[in-house]
Parts: sequence; structure tokens; C-alpha cells
Amino acid sequence: MRLIRFSTAASVCASLLLAASPARALTPADDKAITAAARATLPELVEAVKLPNVLRTSTADMRRNADWVEAAFKRHGFTARQLADGETPMVYAAGPAPAKGVKTVLFYAHMDGQAVNPAEWDQPGPFVPTLKRKRADGTWETLPIEDLTKGVPDPEWRLFARSAADDKAPILMLMAAMDALKAAGKLPAIQIKILIDSHEEGGPPTLKDVVDQNAALLKADAVVMLDGPMHESNKPTLVFGHRGGGGFSLTVWGARSELHSGHYGNYAANPAFSLAQLLATMKDADGRVLIPGFYEGVALDPAAKAARAAVPDDEVALRKRLGIKTNEKVGDSYQGALAYPSLNITSMKAGSPEASRTIIPAFAIATFDARTVPGTPAPRQIALVRKWVEDQGYHLTKGPPTDAERAAYAKLATLEGGEGQGQALQTPLDAAVGGWARRAFVGAWQAEPVRIPIMGGSVPTRPLVDGVKAPILLVPLVNNDNNQHAANENLRIGNYFIGVKSLYALFTQPL
Repeated sequence: MRLIRFSTAASVCASLLLAASPARALTPADDKAITAAARATLPELVEAVKLPNVLRTSTADMRRNADWVEAAFKRHGFTARQLADGETPMVYAAGPAPAKGVKTVLFYAHMDGQAVNPAEWDQPGPFVPTLKRKRADGTWETLPIEDLTKGVPDPEWRLFARSAADDKAPILMLMAAMDALKAAGKLPAIQIKILIDSHEEGGPPTLKDVVDQNAALLKADAVVMLDGPMHESNKPTLVFGHRGGGGFSLTVWGARSELHSGHYGNYAANPAFSLAQLLATMKDADGRVLIPGFYEGVALDPAAKAARAAVPDDEVALRKRLGIKTNEKVGDSYQGALAYPSLNITSMKAGSPEASRTIIPAFAIATFDARTVPGTPAPRQIALVRKWVEDQGYHLTKGPPTDAERAAYAKLATLEGGEGQGQALQTPLDAAVGGWARRAFVGAWQAEPVRIPIMGGSVPTRPLVDGVKAPILLVPLVNNDNNQHAANENLRIGNYFIGVKSLYALFTQPL
């Protein structure tokens, strides 16, 4: 994996741009237009989250989403059209032509959502938008959905629905920001281009194909990805990178078939114990990976360290929210932990837990999530794990072992997966795109944004890096506790207004 890093020559551009285009403070007239536009688009947000959008469930649903998004952008003054992507098109939109000579920013968001289990949702369904407010005892009270559009909604209310936060709200925020711009009688200070993905949460990754086929259309000087949660303080947030990585599985084999535990216990090795012993060699008691070379290549430069230290994390509150007394000792803080690659077991299975049969399993399997950071390429990390398993005396097979392998080797295992891993991104903290966004947010909020060097999650930046060839900045706009990917996903209403204002500020700040 190549390190995704843009030239530090951007720091020179950043200095020049800082002098040429200082932060532009928003006026009371701007704030009035922003608030009115945000309120006016809330009914459309409700309509948007009614549309089922799980790609693996229905490609027809995704086409309906693409039709809706295209039509909505057109209603709000954008040009828009669908970009061919098999059965599930993506949507491209562009803002009105600004003054000549301005630079172009490509905004990215996605309209597909994670899979749902309706039974897990505390409402009639994941695609039945439900308005709630939190009671003093921490429980949620359902409000009539019509209350959202009556007067000024309470910023602490939440809209519960799949993709309310991840990622349909930012799409509607873009439209509301454009409405506010028109109401204020202003032209954007940048050329606005928008790409709405249909495969971010599931299905085969097709973004590369769409970007390659539309390279001229998507050409830009910078890319802003509107995904992920804001800092837990809910202060305006800029994120300069993300982890990469993906999953693989490790299977330890026992006897040819399941065995009666009474007849063969103490004679045939139990692969569940063998797997547990193998897994225990991979980490120490403080969570540090013991596999040689696993952390080699981690770049701990002073600028990133200083930026991590400046992030206003309340780690006591974080541990309380997570329900843990202490944290692992990889890195010196929560932000410091994200600077290192991780090795995480996501599931373990042996036998048939649901049947409670008295057997010795024939195999035991663990699935892994391995996250990477710049300097720790995924193929190398997987290769290190593979070598470690072999160093513990295991012969690695391709699938279930053959009779010949069973006769030749006492310890048998299979490691599968790890191909096509997502790649980590690190945009320099002094890149021009970061300086532009900082100036916009200082002008909007009269305060410095939280600047996070790298976040733990992964987003599909590689096709944009390769195809657009412009620096990428992540600008999360939704509440940190939005339950993304889980049941009861929600959007804090106050964050919708924050997001519209933040995008308005970006639209009106020259790059």
C-alpha cells in the first residue's frame, strides 16, 4: 500500500492563501438566511430518510434514492444528473457558476445505508422517521413528527431513522446551504461540485470506476468528504486522515469431524483451546501487539503529536460512556491510540453454541479486523500475522486440510482474506485545504475548530486520491453519538443547523 500523503509544499500555498483570503465573519443577515433555509429543508430530510437504501436488499431502492437526490438538487438550484454505475447510479451535482478564476471543491457524501434489523429499533421501523426528545431520566419520548416543522425545533431533539446521520443529512445540508446563499444574494466563492455515492456502505466498491469514467467532470482542486461524526464536544471538526484496513479469518483445525467429548476428551485436541492459545500469543495484557514489526513504519512526527494533544478529549468521560475502568496502553491517549495499527478479533466460533451438544469441535474460527495507518500497509500487516502463526508451529493450508496434510502436520490452520484492504490516508496538517476550512470555520463560529490528525474509521478515499488527484479533508457534521451502523441511528437536530452553517461558510470562503 502506498502512503497517501500530499506534498508539504502545500504549506507554502497555505501561507499565501491565509494572507490573501482571511477568515470571513458571517453577518446577522447570513445567520438569518441559514436558519431559515435549514428549517425549510427539514421536511425534505424527513422524506429522504423514508426511502429504504440498503443496496444488498434492493437495487431498485437505490435507483429510487438516486432519482430523489437528483430531483432534489435540481429543486435547490444545482445542475444534476446521474452517473452510470450498473443498476445503482451515483449522482453528480454542481452549483451555479461563480466568479472567474475561483478554485473548485468536490464535496463527497453517500446515499446508501447499512443493513437493518427492524426488530432492534425502538420505533415502527428503520425507515419510519421518528422524532424524540430525551427525558430527565435518560429515556426517550416520541413526539409527533409534525413538531419538527412547527416553529423553531429544539436543537436537542433527535430524528431517528437509518441514514438520518450517515449520510443523508449532509446531502440535505448542502442543499440548504445553497438556499441560504441565494437568499443572502451571494454567489459562492468556490466552484461547487458534488458526488453522491451509492456503494459506500455495501456492495462491490464501484467508486473507482465512476471516478475514472468521469475524471474531467470531477476535476477539482480539493475534495471534502462529508462523512463520520464530529468530535464528542460537538465543536466544528476537521479530520485530516483515516485508518485503512479490512478483515480476515483464522481457522484452527482439529479432528476430521466432530467427536463425542466423553469418548475422545483428553485424547483428541480441542481446536477451540488451540485457537485460544494461539490468539493469546498475539497481544500482551495491555493490548499491545507482540507480532514483530507490526508497529514498524508508524510516523510519530511532532506536528501530529501536538495536534493530537490539542484535541479536547475527556477520557474519563469516554471510559465512563464505554463502561470500562481503564484503557489499553497502545499510544498515550485516545488520539494517540489511533496513530497505531490495530489487530482486533470481531468474532469467535467453535461447535454449535445454540445446541449445547457435548462434542469436541472439528474446527474453531476467529475473524479479525486489522486497521492500518500510513506507513503500515495492509498486505505487510497480514503477512506478519501469517508468519507469526507459522512461527507458532502451524502449517497453513488452503481450505480444509487434506488427508496427507493431516498425516504430516500436528498443527493445522487456514488464514483467509485480507485482499483489497482499504488504504489509510494522511493529508498534511498544513495543507491548503485545511487552512481554507479553518478560516471558514473561524469566520462562522469565532472559534478554532477541533483538528484531528487521523480518525479510527475508514472511508473510500483511494479512488478520489487516484482519480481527482487533489488533497482530501474530512468534514464531519453530525453528532458523535448518532449510532451510525447500529439500531436507532439518529441525528441531533441542532447538528443539522450547525452543518448548514458550516457548509455555508465553506461555500463563501475562497480556496
